[in-house]
Amino acid sequence: MESIYQFAWIIPVLPLAGATLLGLGLVSYGKTTNKLRSLSSGLIVSLCGTAMVLSFALLFSQLQGHAPYTHLIEWAAAGDFRLTMGYTVDHLTAMMLVIVTTVAFFVMIYTDGYMAHDAGYVRFYAYLSLFSSSMLGLVLSPNLLQVYIFWELVGMCSYLLIGFWYDRKAAADACQKAFVVNRVGDFGLLLGMLALFWSTGSFEFDVIGDRLQSLIESGALSATLASFFAILVFLGPVAKSAQFPLHVWLPDAMEGPTPISALIHAATMVAAGVFLVARMYPVFEHLPATMNVIAWTGAVTALIGATIAITQNDIKKGLAYSTMSQLGYMVMAMGVGAYGAGLFHLMTHAYFKAMLFLGSGSVIHGMESVVGHD
Repeated sequence: MESIYQFAWIIPVLPLAGATLLGLGLVSYGKTTNKLRSLSSGLIVSLCGTAMVLSFALLFSQLQGHAPYTHLIEWAAAGDFRLTMGYTVDHLTAMMLVIVTTVAFFVMIYTDGYMAHDAGYVRFYAYLSLFSSSMLGLVLSPNLLQVYIFWELVGMCSYLLIGFWYDRKAAADACQKAFVVNRVGDFGLLLGMLALFWSTGSFEFDVIGDRLQSLIESGALSATLASFFAILVFLGPVAKSAQFPLHVWLPDAMEGPTPISALIHAATMVAAGVFLVARMYPVFEHLPATMNVIAWTGAVTALIGATIAITQNDIKKGLAYSTMSQLGYMVMAMGVGAYGAGLFHLMTHAYFKAMLFLGSGSVIHGMESVVGHD
């Protein structure tokens, strides 16, 4: 089983390789590549399927009680400063890898039929594969700095996919709105990340939590300031997981093709925020004020999302507000200390919401002859 962990880095590389091949083909031989639809989709689905099998192998190993595995290499060094990059596999990583790869795999299969008559068929598969790779890289990240790099890649891919039909004004406006709102949260995440490094001297999740607690107990750092740093980090998940008040981008994101709506709302972009809260739990759990902010943010979001959802006539917007509400429950669970419950709901929500969005796409296509196409 140890050999599986040594090759865990292949999981995000496989969809990245597919996206790179299609991207190079589109740039160099655009017309020819666009004609190779079956080959392009088959390549992407096969690579994602392979990543899914490897993810299940890692999950099975973790369920058997295998110790967490971390592989690090020194990326940069200056004096006493050491910056490492690599990957880590534990119970949280294994669960998220399975969620992302399985949902992405079925979304990619569904895409073949949904985008069959679209001129950007191959380009969409390239974006979809890059999006999946970015999320998988984020999940495997062993420290906060590497998380931030993939966090921004996920944001970039969401911009490309929400605005895929860029010739439509609504889609162009929606992708810009998502990009700008998420930059607000990302700025807070960056400030919080740098503040935590300034106070603890590390980007490692467990090290930050232990050192922060020691600094507070010794009086070297006030609990209020530590909580403020943690809340700045939490701003990133607030935007990414569409928590109040940075939730305004999510309903407009429905302007993108239905497959990407399913992937964003189920396993990638919005799940990234809840994942980061779970990954930063060793830091947050020692700060009661931060936990209160997280819990109340989730509770308010759950209420607002649910009340708005029941007033919607548009099927995809109704599901979007439903997603916002369900994410609020997950965040609230993390805030009150129900770590396991939050992760369980993250997993179950990923599958039922992906199914609902893919089902809505079929209904929308089936009703085009009746209600027309806008």
